[in-house]
Amino acid sequence: MCVVRQSTVLIPCKYSHPQHEQVSAVEWLHEKSPDKEVRVSQDPAFEGRVELQADAGNCSLLLRDVNESDAGLFRFVLSTGSGRNWTNAQGIRLEVTDAEVEVKTQSDNVTEGDWIVFICGSCIPSMTVPTYIWRKDGHLHSQRHGDNMLDLESVGLEDRGQYSCTMSGHEGLNSTSVNITVRPGYPPKSVSVSISPSGEIVSGDSVTLNCSSDSNPPALNFSWFKEDETSAVGSGQSFSISSFNSSFSGRFYCEAQNKYGSQRSASVSLAVKESSWSLITVTVGITAAVVMTVILMLLVRRNRVTPSEEQKHRGSQQHKTNMKRSCDTDEPEDQDSTYYNMDK
Repeated sequence: MCVVRQSTVLIPCKYSHPQHEQVSAVEWLHEKSPDKEVRVSQDPAFEGRVELQADAGNCSLLLRDVNESDAGLFRFVLSTGSGRNWTNAQGIRLEVTDAEVEVKTQSDNVTEGDWIVFICGSCIPSMTVPTYIWRKDGHLHSQRHGDNMLDLESVGLEDRGQYSCTMSGHEGLNSTSVNITVRPGYPPKSVSVSISPSGEIVSGDSVTLNCSSDSNPPALNFSWFKEDETSAVGSGQSFSISSFNSSFSGRFYCEAQNKYGSQRSASVSLAVKESSWSLITVTVGITAAVVMTVILMLLVRRNRVTPSEEQKHRGSQQHKTNMKRSCDTDEPEDQDSTYYNMDK
């Protein structure tokens, strides 16, 4: 249970025991740590501040002027005439809070657009839930019942100042305060584009471009452009092309924008590289075309003969025929008649 510092708290307790047992003693134990446990009635730190209300099964403990040293585990112990001790091992854990303000920020140096969380106290009192009153520069900022946190989701320059809190019913508590300084925001800078996956792009690949920037507040508007085109080709922090081909080749860049301005990135080049299978297919296709062309040219040349070539071919054939006939019809005596006349 949670208790406000300097307040009074009643730690509730009830007990019962077997009728044949007679109660011989009752006591509260206070455990600050597992190795340090004391009897409340014998600890000088509780002297004059505790009152045990032990009657008809009631064992509640009244604790006044609670302070930080009272935090810890309280357990009730009942002893009977038979020498047995009875207790609740879980006990009741006491937390002590005050109006100290704790601050959690998005960064060490708060800038416009960051978030801030203020926390009043370490816990919310469980017995009487208070209303938390927040002040900025001494003036009322807001009130929240049962909620000890003040959230500023997106701070502006007007949110800088000194913050403090109090709790209803405990206005006398000393409250710490924190001073918040807010730096002005700035437009996007260091805008850059990354390509995923990196490396060469093959036709049919899926390609994603990512745009990053340093800005405050963070850039929420992103536009994508392709050089030599007048209008944007995409929007959002990422731009994807599901099946890349040569028609998408070119230079791309992004533009990041927040309420303070915008800035574009340097251009990145996207170009498709044909796959090795495509190159083999193209090479084989070209080779086959060349071979077919040569064959066709030879066939055409063989079938096409000019008239002069045909006449020459016929003359050559006739000459060969005449020579053959001349050789076949000559008689021996006609070949050399002189030798015959000398014998007469």
